[in-house]
Amino acid sequence: MILDEALTELNDFLILNYSDDIISSDFSYKQLSIFVNVSAIQEITSALKLNPICQFRTLVDITAVDYPEEESRFHIVYHYLSMHQNMRIRLKVPVKETELVPSITNLFPAANWFEREVFDMYGILFSDHPDMRRLLTDYGFQGHPLRKDFPTTGYIELRYDQEKKKVVYEPVKLNQEYRRFDFMSPWEGSEIDLPVQLLNEEEDTRDV
Repeated sequence: MILDEALTELNDFLILNYSDDIISSDFSYKQLSIFVNVSAIQEITSALKLNPICQFRTLVDITAVDYPEEESRFHIVYHYLSMHQNMRIRLKVPVKETELVPSITNLFPAANWFEREVFDMYGILFSDHPDMRRLLTDYGFQGHPLRKDFPTTGYIELRYDQEKKKVVYEPVKLNQEYRRFDFMSPWEGSEIDLPVQLLNEEEDTRDV
């Protein structure tokens, strides 16, 4: 109950002072999530870190989620921890595909690699970042692998060429198209839901 009350007070404090920049808030699973405008991420992050009421001085992680069907395609998610208050808070920032996001490296130096990872995986650019380049993928990598429209095979494959004695990069070539396996067993049946027509055909076959 004490934690719930503390998070409720924190939520009320943020809404009271930043009502124009907060889109909505949600309290579930004993954690507070605040949706904020991208233009306010610097101001609200600064308040969470420096205000005595908050004291969220640890940036745990920055990640993102891709929602291709939404106008603001990406939701950037910031996780903060207050050791002093023994609380966590999650900020969610909806951004459009080509929208620049203010970097928070001036407030949390650890955001440097977190923001680079988000850029590498999703293609989201952070303004005023000291070193905005890929972090996890290889040199010359095409695309951003955690986007929903990124193919599961990727675009380029690499292998070691015994004749050339070096690693070579080549466009992905599939020897066969993707196939769907239902692994139907005559003893256990299928583990996936099959269309009604196929189920009827299976019953007719068993009757024969």
